[in-house]
Amino acid sequence: MPMPPENRELSPYTGWTRAHWEHAADELLLAVRPYSTPRHGLIHLPGPRPSVSGPRSDGLEGYARTFLLAALRVAGAHGDDPHGHLARYAEGLAAGTQHPTSSPDMSPADPESWPRPADIRQAVVESASVALSLRLTRPWLWDTLDDATRQRAVDWLLPALGPSPVDNNWWLFGLTVAGFLQDVGIETDRARATIDTALARIEDWHLGEGWYSDGPNRAFDHYNAWALHFYPVLHAHLSGDKALLDRYGPRLHAQLDTYTAMFDATGAPMPFGRSLTYRFAAAAAPWLGALTGHTPLTPGATRRLASGTLRHFLDRGATAPDGLLTLGWYGPYPPLIQSYSGPGSPYWASKGFLGLLLPADHPAWTAPEEPLPAETADSVVLAAPPHLLIHSTAADGLVRLHNHGSNHVGPEDDPGYARFAYSTRTGPAHETPDNHFSLLIDGAHTTRGPATPVARGQDWASSAHTPAPGIRVVSATAVHGRAEVRAHLVLGAPPGTPVRQTGWAVTPDGAATAQLHPVHGYDPQPANQLPVGPTPFGPSAHAAVLQGRTGDTGSSLFVALASLTAEPAPAPAATLARVGLPRTTRTTTATRMTTATRTTNAAILHITWEDDGTVTTLELPY
Repeated sequence: MPMPPENRELSPYTGWTRAHWEHAADELLLAVRPYSTPRHGLIHLPGPRPSVSGPRSDGLEGYARTFLLAALRVAGAHGDDPHGHLARYAEGLAAGTQHPTSSPDMSPADPESWPRPADIRQAVVESASVALSLRLTRPWLWDTLDDATRQRAVDWLLPALGPSPVDNNWWLFGLTVAGFLQDVGIETDRARATIDTALARIEDWHLGEGWYSDGPNRAFDHYNAWALHFYPVLHAHLSGDKALLDRYGPRLHAQLDTYTAMFDATGAPMPFGRSLTYRFAAAAAPWLGALTGHTPLTPGATRRLASGTLRHFLDRGATAPDGLLTLGWYGPYPPLIQSYSGPGSPYWASKGFLGLLLPADHPAWTAPEEPLPAETADSVVLAAPPHLLIHSTAADGLVRLHNHGSNHVGPEDDPGYARFAYSTRTGPAHETPDNHFSLLIDGAHTTRGPATPVARGQDWASSAHTPAPGIRVVSATAVHGRAEVRAHLVLGAPPGTPVRQTGWAVTPDGAATAQLHPVHGYDPQPANQLPVGPTPFGPSAHAAVLQGRTGDTGSSLFVALASLTAEPAPAPAATLARVGLPRTTRTTTATRMTTATRTTNAAILHITWEDDGTVTTLELPY
């Protein structure tokens, strides 16, 4: 995407200013125009396949999500619209609501109609983008419509005020529709009830420090940023509801304390969770913090993070040669895409342009850029409610996340949730699991399944899972700089059960170096390299692998040192720490395995970090 000249004086890290954001928004909007229907009611973007909701819903998605981008662009410019974006979406609103349909399929006789939210539940999702866009652009669009068009639009939106068809962040789509209807004085009592119901439902999922589970399932991911905070806090801001903002704003601030630590010095967010094709929507929450004043970031750091994220993706092929956002991470990447996503889905990234609502003279646009947390010093951040351990290294700006409590794994482990570790420059692999500990049972490697948090400290966290009936694995990770100690206590496995530990999935380009060194329990020879298939970062990757077997007393301890770094010629992982093992252990010479003897309630490891001599104590309870 061609861009205006850089401004390295104002933006020494990215070179980008507000003008770059406005230009990017215009280019993205102009690129979708050739794919709209004659009256602009639907935007049928090309793609490898439709979503499970069908092509008509996908066309609505193309309309609604780009409408939000147009709304942020024009509202941020106080109605100035030299490209005529809003006129097209106004015409599309009139066309799409003229004859709403229950059919998910297209027909030549009905090329414009929107699916009804009461019949096609994906339309509930898109109704929120439509309503928010109308709310943001009310003086320049809604207030100019004729009464008949306004009534048809209201009739189409009203079903979204009912109970959410999905028990997760979807409750907030009704809240967003209700906020718009309140603003325009329509069905205000019903709208108020919808808002109260939605806020009460997500209250059950707030576990503290600004972290929400996306439903009753301990699913912690980017939906915290681009949904669970985005909709309530933005609604409170747009409503001028001080009491509501006083309640939800501090939660946003608290969540940003840890969330912003997940961004790489390159601007990359963490490829963790689902819907990753939304890409720079990850910048929505930091912008929202600046918009409402509830943020730990300085104005210059806010813009550095957001511009870094937008530029990270646009510089790496997120748009195809025709200017369209693709289904993937950088370029197209089908393994990353869920069945609910269609060709228009990537335009949820429009939320990342929320900063355009800030006035041009706001410090977030005028202050010089400041460095991200990953650029200032090595850090370890514990997100306690989700049990996520985040550590970054300033020398390379790389961020790693160790998951000991977020679940959304389903019947088969979802690569976006089930791995023990993620980073801003590797994996997750979608063929052979990277960063995974498994047992070989009945000829197949076990999955992780749901992880239950066990304990945590300043620089470590632990969890437990049940990979097979009657077998429990307690796992812990301790971190320091680029060094990681990974420990697993296997309980209840038959003697001699094979185990496998895989490391980071790195691509052949050498962008990062991964190391994995056996300390205890594994076969002592150096790790082998295992092809693990494609990742969002490349068509092929490999990971180090360690193997071993359980002992014969019912409890077996496995410990490894690991490292991921972009520094050149890193020292071996074995030099990074010394691990003091439990004194009550017995080595089985024939299998080279060490078995922890159950004489206490926990296997206790004392880790001495070689660079500064500090000590971390890990406890893995039986």
